[in-house]
Amino acid sequence: MPNPLKILTSAQMNEIDRRTMESGIPGVILMENAAQRVVELLVEKFSPLENRRIVAFCGRGNNGGDGLAIARQLWTRFRPKSLRVVLTSPPNDLNRDAAANLKMLQASGCPPVYSGPLSGIPVDANLSEVVIDAVLGTGVNGAARGAALEAIRVINTQFPLAKVVSVDIPSGLSSDTGELIGEYVRADYTVTFTALKVGHALSPSCDLMGELRLGAIGTPPEMLQDDESIGLALITPEFIAPLFAPRPKESNKGSYGHVLVIAGSRGKTGAAALAGLAALRAGAGLVTVASAESAISTIGSHAPELMTAPLPETASGAIAANAFEPILHLAEGKNIVALGPGLGTDPETVDLVRRLYRELPKTMVIDADGLNALAGGDWIGSGHLRILTPHPGEMSRLTGKAVEEVQSDRVATARDFAAAVHVHVVLKGNRTLIAEPNVQVLVNPTGSPAMATGGTGDILTGLAAGLIAQFDGSPEQIGIALAAAVYLHGLAGELGAKALGEQCLIATDLLDYLSEAIGTVRKTSDR
Repeated sequence: MPNPLKILTSAQMNEIDRRTMESGIPGVILMENAAQRVVELLVEKFSPLENRRIVAFCGRGNNGGDGLAIARQLWTRFRPKSLRVVLTSPPNDLNRDAAANLKMLQASGCPPVYSGPLSGIPVDANLSEVVIDAVLGTGVNGAARGAALEAIRVINTQFPLAKVVSVDIPSGLSSDTGELIGEYVRADYTVTFTALKVGHALSPSCDLMGELRLGAIGTPPEMLQDDESIGLALITPEFIAPLFAPRPKESNKGSYGHVLVIAGSRGKTGAAALAGLAALRAGAGLVTVASAESAISTIGSHAPELMTAPLPETASGAIAANAFEPILHLAEGKNIVALGPGLGTDPETVDLVRRLYRELPKTMVIDADGLNALAGGDWIGSGHLRILTPHPGEMSRLTGKAVEEVQSDRVATARDFAAAVHVHVVLKGNRTLIAEPNVQVLVNPTGSPAMATGGTGDILTGLAAGLIAQFDGSPEQIGIALAAAVYLHGLAGELGAKALGEQCLIATDLLDYLSEAIGTVRKTSDR
């Protein structure tokens, strides 16, 4: 089974590089390989390079060394029409590997390197069509300043004809957080090496990379995969594709699980129907929606494929507390329970949700009003798997933190809560996170602003339940099915937004584009 793509902090990346060099690959070779990965992108995007005007800005550290190696490879292989190399620090300030690459560049006969004031860059450099940004790398602490800041401003303002290719990360962005810490290079392309860094994966900086490429430079893949200290990873199509292999010909509806959706109330029937329909579209063999008696006929009218079960209700039309025993009976033989969409906030329903959370002996996906009912209650679980899918406001109510505090460190918020309460947490938003009780956090790269519309969360609840029902086996299988639900939910949103526009997408459109999303993922297993 493929693994998700590891995401590293700068300290973890330094440790991986150290271990790689200890294994016998010198740092200068890693730098040479990194340069080759960037040159490969330049060849792909800007050929013929012989006809291009190129300028490379190189800092004093390893990132600058990469830039000098890139310049040498360009000069020795392609002899561009114009190649200017600009140092942001005096040559005698370069670190060891960068200095070695400067010496090799000079020995290759490349045009002289410019190391004077950035305001005095030769005029013909401003006509460049490609700018290589190798000023600051992944070890940045705090906002860019001094000559590095000046170089960032020059790159952003003085090359009107150029596309910008950043080496490892756009200069000025932090590799250890998605937050913006100061001015940064506006990159069209970014090439990073060995593994993604946190800044590549988390919002808002993840959206500032241009087209992001990941290149191998010599570190053995198992060095990353076997390192249990790396707890952050990116969901990829390859990771979830095995779930969508062709079904055996002897399949029947009993082969793919039975989902029980406990949702809806008088006036809030749509949420229950959306969750049930999404579970069906995800491939569950059977779906039963249980709701307040007065809501059942409306829920059933949305799709004849949905089975329904009426439950005792309160005077307000919500599910009553004495529905507990009927629900226990309904849950027999079901693979998973989805709880919450459209339940309302009747005090009896709140008590029922809390009791179900504690006592129902089934895997449960809990969303919306189910989460609101749990907020402020105790977290004594039943020992069965619980999956909570909050948006930031709901996470705020669950944790007692302000929304701003939740959003300021989404990874820590989700990870710490999942570990403390021993649940899976799907913290929704740009780059939705899945935190597991074992402290692993998965980052989802799909999604669209078009999904900011009512009902899309109910769709995710149903997708998660429907996929988990089909693979209700080991915790690993359940975790992959949950990752698949989140990934496909976002990808269907992207596809729908592309076809319909960001303003016109509605929740049920996600179901229309789910098939295309699954087909896109399945193709990765055919390569």
